[in-house]
Amino acid sequence: MTLASGIGSWPGQSPREAVVAVRDLLGDGIAHLPELPARGVGADMVGRTAALLTDLHVETQPYGWRFVDRPGADEGRARALLREDLDELAEAYDGWTGPLKVQVTGPWTLAASIELTRGERAVVDRGARRDIAEALADGVASHLGDVRRLVPGAQLVVQVDEPGLSAVLEGRLPTQSGYGRLRAVERNEVRDGVRTVLAAAGELETVVHCCAGDVPVELLRQTGARGLSLDLSLLGGRGWEQLAEGVESGTRLWAGAVPTSGPTEWRTASDRLVGAWQRIGLPVASLGDVVVTPTCGLAGTAPSSAVSILRTTTDLAAALTDLAAG
Repeated sequence: MTLASGIGSWPGQSPREAVVAVRDLLGDGIAHLPELPARGVGADMVGRTAALLTDLHVETQPYGWRFVDRPGADEGRARALLREDLDELAEAYDGWTGPLKVQVTGPWTLAASIELTRGERAVVDRGARRDIAEALADGVASHLGDVRRLVPGAQLVVQVDEPGLSAVLEGRLPTQSGYGRLRAVERNEVRDGVRTVLAAAGELETVVHCCAGDVPVELLRQTGARGLSLDLSLLGGRGWEQLAEGVESGTRLWAGAVPTSGPTEWRTASDRLVGAWQRIGLPVASLGDVVVTPTCGLAGTAPSSAVSILRTTTDLAAALTDLAAG
């Protein structure tokens, strides 16, 4: 059957309200641990995941995060916020035996977002790139151990968020001065970096989320992720072709099909997805293997809008289940 899920972020600052809302809305689909960037430093996607890095430490600067030699207050705040989230998760999901997704920022988005001590993005340094991937893999393994202990019956799903991957791959990141562009990272290294992090999940279901319009679908498939989470409204013709090849070979699509920028009925979202599905030659019955999601995170929406968007997503999942069943 077609399932519904969310990307990860949620509006507001109350982890208890967010965890319960997501659980209640997605209880028949794939619920997830919500992220609340409105809480500020350490709750943003980069700081939240950077606090998981084993033996690497970060602090904030006027322009974002930077690696430092020892842990400080900013890193401590990020860790404390995550502990608070996990405490609320344990209470809300007591006795839970269904799917439960956790999200982490991927190694390339981290490397593109965190500066070295000398002031340039970490992605310029090959050794730093390697260290980030390895430290993140260790941190993810530890994080999953914490979640397993708190919600032992959950069927965990791991999502790696890589909104910055395409810019790294294509050499589109600006230099510190803003007058140049950083050199592109070779495709095999990009693939292997994501692969290293996914390996920390072991046999768990994994998905890579990339919301770029020029998402390298084929490369992401090569990472070994079992699923790809994409904003379908940004996907071009070549991307759809590569996606069709992936679906036919067993890759699960997490279809970002419900817009977050305004009200959309599930019928409209269904027509768009089914039309695209048929244009690339995929059978309607295979929509039963899809997970449908909003096109992106919901942190920028009003709480009432976030609820409405997830309800539309679950309605879409139900409609596609019926359609796929014939």
